[in-house]
Amino acid sequence: MRIVLISGASSGIGAATAARFAGAGDQVYNLDLQPPAEPTPGVVWLPGDVADWDVVEQAVARVHEEHGRLDVVIANAGISIRHHVLETSPAEIRRVVDVNLLGVFALWQAGARRMVAQGGGVLLATASVNGHRGFPHYADYNATKAGIAALCRTFALELSPVVRVACVSPGAVLTPMQLAEYSPDMLAAVNARIPAGRHAQPEEIAAAYFYLASAEAAFMTGQELVIDGGEIAGSTTSDFGAAVPQGSHLH
Repeated sequence: MRIVLISGASSGIGAATAARFAGAGDQVYNLDLQPPAEPTPGVVWLPGDVADWDVVEQAVARVHEEHGRLDVVIANAGISIRHHVLETSPAEIRRVVDVNLLGVFALWQAGARRMVAQGGGVLLATASVNGHRGFPHYADYNATKAGIAALCRTFALELSPVVRVACVSPGAVLTPMQLAEYSPDMLAAVNARIPAGRHAQPEEIAAAYFYLASAEAAFMTGQELVIDGGEIAGSTTSDFGAAVPQGSHLH
């Protein structure tokens, strides 16, 4: 049994990932401001905001003290606010950066301190294809996701060979929140821009995390795993970003 801490695991990709690890017999902790819609056996909710470094440290300390170790940390919590670069406010930008980028740093740093002391562990995070190409109306979000990939490489270099580090960059993922924002025509239009012809399911992203945390991925560190149905293989990314409906949550 591994001890796993995931941020933002009350819904979407995080919830699917928590369920995947818990289903394999791991003890999972979910650090999230919101409670999960449905309780999952083997998953304990820890209410907290990843933008608050003291809260993050307390959550990591609690998990480590209860079990004497921390095997896997997945920094998944993220937010997005659709706005034009000339219209966004400093408060909105700071909130996106605090949650999406600095929240990853805080969680990884707190987790890494325990992992280095115990002699091993795995740090993972949710980046995005948004970090590879321009997506209109998500400048701050895009920058934070590119930043996660940079953090991944740097943490890996500084913590190897004791701690492995990797990130997953999903493309369009059909979470319940995303589906609620689509009309059938909008969903079809976005799918048409993805070479695979569809969105990913959250469980497909969860499977990637499960693999990266496993012994089979023991030689992988400092890497970004893109799961996007071919979205950034061609020139569809910017067009897709412009077509994302108002208020959509991206990864």
